[in-house]
Amino acid sequence: MSPRRDAAEPARPRRTGRRPGSPDTREAILNAAREAFAERGYDATPIRAVAAAAGVDPALVHHYFGTKEDLFRAAMAIPIDPAALVPRVMAGGPDEVGERLVRTFLSVWDSPAGVAAVALLRSAVSNQWTARLLREFLTTQILRRVVAQLDLDPAEVPLRGALVATQVAGLAMMRYVIHLEPVASASPDTLAATIGPTLQRYLTGPLEQTR
Repeated sequence: MSPRRDAAEPARPRRTGRRPGSPDTREAILNAAREAFAERGYDATPIRAVAAAAGVDPALVHHYFGTKEDLFRAAMAIPIDPAALVPRVMAGGPDEVGERLVRTFLSVWDSPAGVAAVALLRSAVSNQWTARLLREFLTTQILRRVVAQLDLDPAEVPLRGALVATQVAGLAMMRYVIHLEPVASASPDTLAATIGPTLQRYLTGPLEQTR
């Protein structure tokens, strides 16, 4: 026979509310973040929306991942910090930023950290959800940082960024996924010298637009 509870002893409250921290909680946050970023985009996804979808308090999201930018990088499983790449691209001023952009991308893709980026690119070909995440990563985490440091007409920024993305993503696809020769085996110097001027025109040159 179980002992009787003392009448003066308060009953223990039943646990309710949001999920406490655990490895499962971390994965739930990442899954919610991937879905939210793919569906809404980076800019339109607040931390509180990710937290609500994962069933946790927003403070727990910050505890695990820090800022929204850190959460996005974790959701993408990209082991590089875009903020650290931009100073390399912009070093020396805007006149040769196109060439330096190619060199910087190649230095990442050709390194061990590039394995995850190439895997993401392969997945984006057949998975619309992954393609959206890759698009958000390129446009908001890398290209936006670059164009923000150039003296550009704000009305032209979206088109210029998109044009650069076509070249960058196309180069990655041909070199690392399709292995198109001689692009696949060309040196970074060769690719930077030949593709860089095209990126430079997209970034700082005149744009021909039909009205």
